[in-house]
Amino acid sequence: MNISHHNSNPQPSKVPMVLSKEKEAYQLWLFAHRNFPRIERLGLGKKIDSSFLDVLEFTFASIYLHPEQKIILLNRTIVKLDHVKFFMQLAWENKLIQTDKYTVISKSLEEIGRQLGGWKKGIESKLQTKTPTDKAGEIS
Repeated sequence: MNISHHNSNPQPSKVPMVLSKEKEAYQLWLFAHRNFPRIERLGLGKKIDSSFLDVLEFTFASIYLHPEQKIILLNRTIVKLDHVKFFMQLAWENKLIQTDKYTVISKSLEEIGRQLGGWKKGIESKLQTKTPTDKAGEIS
């Protein structure tokens, strides 16, 4: 994936809260993942882990992008988050993760989804408030 960065490091005030929430959820996942049987840890566990890392990576990369590019990557992030939720549910249904741990992680993933959606909507509304010009050069 070719992502052009315009800053080298985000300012602390510019780092979205959702990234911190994702890091916390990933830490919870790591503890649950360690208890998977070896075969499942290398199969379903690896799939969840990989998708979770993509969510973290895409969110982090989004910080540096221009709004139009940010929306595209946030859409990909939301899809990856949905993958994490689906595979996490599959792990729980197959008794690979305890119900209490699954519940805590799932609630966290739902909150992350709301935050990502809100971030995306905020960017979209800012882009829509910019007044486009029509073909004659007049403001429409």
